[in-house]
Parts: sequence; structure tokens; C-alpha cells
Amino acid sequence: QVQLVESGGGLVQAGGSLRLSCAASGRAFSTLGMAWFRRAAGKEREFVAAITRGGSTAYYADFVNGRFTISRDNSKNTVWVQMDNLEREDTAVYFCAAAVASGGSSDSNDYQYWGQGTQVTVSA
Repeated sequence: QVQLVESGGGLVQAGGSLRLSCAASGRAFSTLGMAWFRRAAGKEREFVAAITRGGSTAYYADFVNGRFTISRDNSKNTVWVQMDNLEREDTAVYFCAAAVASGGSSDSNDYQYWGQGTQVTVSA
């Protein structure tokens, strides 16, 4: 069983930055493909970014448009997403997800483990 704990959410003004962290335990982190998803109020959960097990390749949703960067450190069992130039539309609960796979999928059904989520609120 894999446990995922997100942190780093909060309130930020539009144009600001946040860095979300996700600490994993319960399985060798290097065997997990990792991703971030989000769910805004009244909307479906959507893909944000993913990174392969070794960290060599990252994938992003189109709306990211160069503003977010996903990274990982397998020695620290942690994945991050650096979010810059935040917009009000980025307000959502952000979830960390793990897949026992090479990683990179944007399909939430491919992820077996989920964190509890961390709220990101972007104000005008």
C-alpha cells in the first residue's frame, strides 16, 4: 500500500507562485509513476502534470502553458509541482497520484493511489 501526503497549498494572489509537495511511503518510490490532478468546485477532476519513474520525462495539460513544472527526487520519496503565474482559474483541490507503472499517463484511471488533496486558492 502506498501512502501519499500533499502539502504546500494555500491562498495566493493572481500572478503568484506556489510549490506543492507530495511525500510517498509504502513502496519503493522509483517504481511509481507520479502525477498531479486537480478538481475545481463543481467540475470534474482533471490532469495537471505527470512524471516518469526515473524523472526523465514530464507531461503537462495544455492549460499549464509553461507555468507549472513537475519534478521528483527519488532519494527523498517526493514529487513537487512548482506553479508560477497562477490564475484564478487554477483554484482547485490538487491531488497527488501514484501508479505502479512507468508513468506519464493523463488518465486518472491509471493511478492506483491518491493523496487527500491540498487546497489552492488564487485571488484576484
